[in-house]
Amino acid sequence: MTFIHWRYSPAQVQALLPGWLTAEEFDGSAWVGLTPFLMEDVRVPGTPALPWLSRFPETNVRTYVRDARGRRGLWFLSLDAGRLLPALGGRAGYGLPYHWSDMSVRVEGERRAYRCRRRLIGPAGARCDADVELGAPLLDTERDELTDFLTERYRLFTVVGGRPAHAEVEHRPWPLRRARLVRLDQDLLRAGGLPSPEGDPLLHASSGVRVRVGMWNLS
Repeated sequence: MTFIHWRYSPAQVQALLPGWLTAEEFDGSAWVGLTPFLMEDVRVPGTPALPWLSRFPETNVRTYVRDARGRRGLWFLSLDAGRLLPALGGRAGYGLPYHWSDMSVRVEGERRAYRCRRRLIGPAGARCDADVELGAPLLDTERDELTDFLTERYRLFTVVGGRPAHAEVEHRPWPLRRARLVRLDQDLLRAGGLPSPEGDPLLHASSGVRVRVGMWNLS
């Protein structure tokens, strides 16, 4: 998984949120993440992983929010998945804005090449090509508050049946590495309603963790 983050003005992000959520700021900015990764061993609890269906790429556009009770979490502007059934399941089961896309993840040494093309053409073409080079592991003593703000999130917010809802997310802290962006050609952020990002992004990479997502609950 690669985390690619940019600063945005809180007002720009707030305009895309439902009224019951507030854009969470760090250092005076809201933050938006583009997170391409590879899902593996995906399954419903109590059922086996299925060949082919349980392994697929995904790319999310996400931001960081609080609800009226002060609970911190994620709000997804879009999620692209390389398998149709998981995309449909994410929309039907969690009310999340999933899209079915033609996607791939290629690994060559310390290079990661992520590709994404939305099968049903959305705003501005909806694509993402990202080439990333991994660097040294990030030691625990090198992790700062911003790193944890952007990566350690254990709740997602959504809307189910027109009502606010949330689901709890469980995983150990991400083992992180430094990363360098070699190439990026994307318009997923613009397709999600944001202006094109400005400035160099902040990058982190990870070999991944096992994640459990609970069923949604009305907030």
